[in-house]
Amino acid sequence: MSSTELPSVLASTVTPKVGAVRIAAGEQLRSVGLPGITLTVRSRPSARDGLPPALYVHGLGGSSQNWSALMPLLEGFVDSEAIDLPGFGDSPPPDDGDYSVTGHARAVIRYLDASGRGPVHLFGNSLGGAVTTRVAAVRPDLVRTLTLVAPALPELRAQRTAWPTVMIALPGVAALFTKLTKDWSAEQRVRGVLTLCYGDPGMVTPEGFNEAVEEMERRLALPYFWDAMARSARGIVNAYTLGGQHGLWRQAERVLAPTLLIYGGRDQLVGFRMARRAARAFRDARLLTLPDAGHVAMMEYPETVATAFRELLVDSGELAPSSATTGSAGS
Repeated sequence: MSSTELPSVLASTVTPKVGAVRIAAGEQLRSVGLPGITLTVRSRPSARDGLPPALYVHGLGGSSQNWSALMPLLEGFVDSEAIDLPGFGDSPPPDDGDYSVTGHARAVIRYLDASGRGPVHLFGNSLGGAVTTRVAAVRPDLVRTLTLVAPALPELRAQRTAWPTVMIALPGVAALFTKLTKDWSAEQRVRGVLTLCYGDPGMVTPEGFNEAVEEMERRLALPYFWDAMARSARGIVNAYTLGGQHGLWRQAERVLAPTLLIYGGRDQLVGFRMARRAARAFRDARLLTLPDAGHVAMMEYPETVATAFRELLVDSGELAPSSATTGSAGS
């Protein structure tokens, strides 16, 4: 292995001593062991029995916590679960070190097959958007509807503000970046992430900022943190280069599920100009554009995203129109 390559860290060899993951009021956290992977699943009990299941998949560097603002707004409509992808949040690395988009999609499929919860209302943000697009294309039986927030689908000309994330994918760059930023505080890192991901970082409350700093400190203590970041970023770049039936845009065209697309006008990572192309690619698409949102609309404008999802349920026949504002689920 080249000296510029990051070593693969296997789940079975990692026993980091780090702080506990934050759990919001009303949430539950559990660990699910599957062949080759162990996933942490964050759930929020639904308002009553019998509601259809939903699964949420976060983006690069994120975790299941990214959906904590949205899940309570949908508890009268779906039974919500959010996963930490392998190597992120509280999930250890995959045994095979596969952080490709296909590898992450395989993890989602394994969980859905093992849990028997499918078909689900599937949500994805950024990297999670690419992952869930692939899941919906190759396993339509597992997906009732698809909601994509700033999905990381291939762009020919990435925005300049996205290039640092792309560069992390290059061999040796993550190790160099780690060395160059070793003196950065968790507060500095969080401010940088918020500036990159939020349309208006000022929306984050002091309490939310402090919680983000705690989580950053926890993640930086994980020996595989940068490895997971670099390899997943490389997975996105590699997915962008695939053509033919395995290309993400070709797979988007194969998605049968009713699809809600959400793009932010201030997104510095996924070009706002891609919204129209995505709306054309997905055969049964609805497009919501939020001019003031950044890359994580479900965290910035959770009420708006929740309303749009309820409208998707109505449009797709999953929910009666009269129930969309009352929290009563239809058949």
